[in-house]
Formats: sequence, structure tokens, C-alpha cells
Amino acid sequence: MSRPLVWDSDGRDWPHREASRFVAAGPLTWHVQEMGSGPALVLLHGTGAATHSWRHLMPLLAQHNRVIAMDLPGHGFTRGRPAGGLTLPGMAAAVTALLDKLDVRPKRLIGHSAGAAIALRMVRDGFAVPDVVGLNAALSPFPGFFAPLFQGLARALVLNPLVPRLFAASARTSGDTGRLLVRSTGSHIDAEGVRCYALLLGNALHCRGALEMMAGWDLAGLQRDLPKVAARVRLIHGAKDAAVPVGSVEQAVKLMPQASLEVLAGLGHLAHEERAGSVAAAMAVAATVHA
Repeated sequence: MSRPLVWDSDGRDWPHREASRFVAAGPLTWHVQEMGSGPALVLLHGTGAATHSWRHLMPLLAQHNRVIAMDLPGHGFTRGRPAGGLTLPGMAAAVTALLDKLDVRPKRLIGHSAGAAIALRMVRDGFAVPDVVGLNAALSPFPGFFAPLFQGLARALVLNPLVPRLFAASARTSGDTGRLLVRSTGSHIDAEGVRCYALLLGNALHCRGALEMMAGWDLAGLQRDLPKVAARVRLIHGAKDAAVPVGSVEQAVKLMPQASLEVLAGLGHLAHEERAGSVAAAMAVAATVHA
């Protein structure tokens, strides 16, 4: 499927569809979901995901907060391309522009995986927020020899227009999305989540956006900037994460002046989709500690 995802058909059963709207900000038309009232929290999903990733956690947080989530550029139902491309600075600047358009000044940025890197890049680039929460945060580059190899492979895949189409076709026909998620993340998620990931991974444009995001990702530059992050940072990580090892976030915590880490037993990379209540409770403890 090389066409864009269509909201009226592909999104007809999207989680929390009633909370969705579309917002134009700069060159992008964003798919945004919002629920609740009170202090503002902003949710940033990881590579290859979309707002469905927050289907369980968002209502819990919305009990006492105004919660805003969006499909990142190149992902889901958001359309357009940031001026800085799908690089880490480009994505951070695009999210900042969206929040300016919405006139939102959040008390906390909450990012999953690559979304945590975007949140920290926003802070280092001047976005004022007192707290950042990283869920299974991807903050460290691949070690040594593998870093240029991985990024070079991702760039080559992006340059070949057939690769995202072939990947998407394979995802549509294999019917193996659930097992793929378990192998790659260490997480067992519900049928609704598997259905949403199957829809996304079966779309070539979404796959291209995820590949392009990985190809332009400069985590080494972010890691150099971590000692300068002034916000309070709480990292919450699944002990069984098959995508981002706990050791990498332990190293990141040591680099940041106001950072802490909690590891949740028995959960994988999609911990917030597996056991949203446990993740929400860990975040509430963090808020109490920081108060």
C-alpha cells in the first residue's frame, strides 16, 4: 500500500478516535489526540508507532491532566515534511512548532523510545519544560563499528523506493505482526495494539518515514549534550526490553545532572502498552519525588 493512510477508512476504528483532530502547523498537518483537563502533558511515541501506542496510558493520565499526543512526522496520519527533515533536530523543532500553534506549555514531556530522544533534544534546543519522562528511552547510539553500518544501511533502504514497499507488502501478507513485536521488543501486547501495528507496518509511506527517521538519527550528538540537560529526567524501563538494553539507560542516567531510573520487572520495550497502570504509577511516584 503506497498511498497515504486515509483517516475515514483506515482510521475508522482507531483507538480514541473521538479524541482526534487535525492541526496545520507550518508544512505539516498533524493528527493530534487530546483528552482530560488540568496541567498539560505531551506524549511522543517512538519510531514506527503512532498515537495508538498511548491507548491505555493516555486515559489514565487524563484523569488529572490535559494530555496531548500526536503522530510524529512521517508516521501514522500526520502529513507533510518538517523543514529539517526527519532528523532528531528537525523532529524536535517540528513538535515545538506544533505546541506553539496549540499554545501549549506542558509541565512534562513524556517520550517512548525515540520519542524520549526528541523530548531531550527539544529541551537542549531551548524548549522550557520542568520534567521529562523517558519510557524505554533510546538515548545511546549503537556501539563502535555498528553505528555507521546501521545508519548507512538505513540510508540505503530509504534511497531505494522499493524497500519500504516490499517491507510493507511482507507485513501485510505474513500475518505475523504479533510474533514480530515479541521478537523485536520483548513485549506481549493486546490484539488491538497488534491490529494497529499491522495497519501501520503494512503501509509503505509509514515504513519509509520510520526508515528515514532512523537514517537521520544522531544519538551520538544527543549523548554529548546530556550533561547539559537542565530539566528533571525520570527514565522508566522494562527489564525485558529486547530493543534497548537497560545498560544503555543506566549510562545515560549517569550523564544527566537530575536523572533517575526505575526498572519494571517482566516488561519489554512496549511496557506502557503491556501494563499501563504500572507505568502510570511509576510516573506518579516520580512526580511526588520531584515535587
